[in-house]
Amino acid sequence: MAEYDFPQDLRDAQLRLHQASAAYHQLCRTLPWSVDPAPGWPAGEKQPYTDYMSNKPDSPGYTDHEKSEVARLRTAVLELSVTVSTHPYWDTLESGTVVDGRMTLKQTAPAAADDVAAEPADGSPVPAAARAA
Repeated sequence: MAEYDFPQDLRDAQLRLHQASAAYHQLCRTLPWSVDPAPGWPAGEKQPYTDYMSNKPDSPGYTDHEKSEVARLRTAVLELSVTVSTHPYWDTLESGTVVDGRMTLKQTAPAAADDVAAEPADGSPVPAAARAA
C-alpha cells in the first residue's frame, strides 16, 4: 500500500465513525430479536436438508429508549460516513488511488480509536449525532 498523509480532521472523523459503528453494533447485540413485541415459537420440525431446528423466545420489543438510541447511533454513523467519504482530501489523490487510500484510512483508524479527541483540532463542526456517540 502507498503512504498517505491524511489530514487530522479526516483521521478524527474516521475514528469517530469507527466508534459510532462499534457502539451501534454493541447495542444491537443486546436488543430483542424484534423491534415490536412478537410471539416466539418453540423448536418445531427439522428443516429440510439440515439438522437445524428453528426456535425463538417471545420478544418484548424495543423500549422507547432503545428505539431512540438505535436512531441516534444510526444517524451518527450515516453523518460520519458522509463526512469521511466526501472529504476534500479525496479530490487531491491521483485517479486510481482513492480506493487504496480509503482502505488504508479504514485500517489505520481503529488502532487509535480510544485516542480520538471529542472535537477536531481544526475546529471544524462535528455532526450533532456524532457528539453524543
